[in-house]
Amino acid sequence: MKRYLALFLLTSLMSCSSADTVIVNSWKDPESNAAKEQFKKVMVVALVKDDKTRRNIENAIVDNNPIFKSSYAFLNGTTVELTKEQRLSILKSENFDGVITMRLVNMEKETTYVPGTNTGMYYGGMGYGYGYGFDNWYGYYSPNFYTPGYYQENTSYMVETNVFSLNQNKLVWTGTTKSTNITDAETTTRNIMIEVVKQMEKDGFLDPKRK
Repeated sequence: MKRYLALFLLTSLMSCSSADTVIVNSWKDPESNAAKEQFKKVMVVALVKDDKTRRNIENAIVDNNPIFKSSYAFLNGTTVELTKEQRLSILKSENFDGVITMRLVNMEKETTYVPGTNTGMYYGGMGYGYGYGFDNWYGYYSPNFYTPGYYQENTSYMVETNVFSLNQNKLVWTGTTKSTNITDAETTTRNIMIEVVKQMEKDGFLDPKRK
C-alpha cells in the first residue's frame, strides 16, 4: 500500500512549471495520431489500489478536458471479477473510444552532493583595514566566509503513461516520466501531463497548434 501511495503522490495541464519532471522515453505507433483517432470520450485510469488516491489522480486529469472521464465510475468493486473482455464490452457500451493509464514502474533513491560555498576574505573597506583587531574581524566575517557542503537524498518516481485506442484495440502512445521533489498528487500529476503533452507533440501524436 505504501508503494502505491508513494507513486500517486504522483500522477491539469499547462498551468505550472514542470522543472521536477522530465520525459525519460516515449514511443508512438507509426500509424496513429490524435487527429486520426479523433477521440471523443477517453477513460482515465490511475492504476493504484488506494481508492482515495486513485480518485484524486484521475480527477486532476479529468478537470482539464471534458472528453476525459474517471474510471472509478465504471471500473470499481462491482466489476473487479469481470474478465478483460467483459470490461472492454462495458467501455464500448459507454461509447469510450480511448483509455489513458498511469502507473508507477520504478522508485529510486538518489544521493547527490551539494558543494559548499566560499565567499572569500575581505581585507579593506568600510573602515576595516589590516590593522583591525583579529577577534573583531573574524567575528564579523566568519558567518559569510564558508558554508560546508552536504549530501542530500531525493526519491525519483518513474511513471508510465499509456494511451490506448479502443477502436483499434491497441496501444498508440506510451511515455515514461521521472519526477523528483514530490509535494502533492495534483501538482505532480499536472507536471507529468505537461511533459507528456510536450512529448506527444514532438513525437507527432499531437498537433502543436491544438492547445
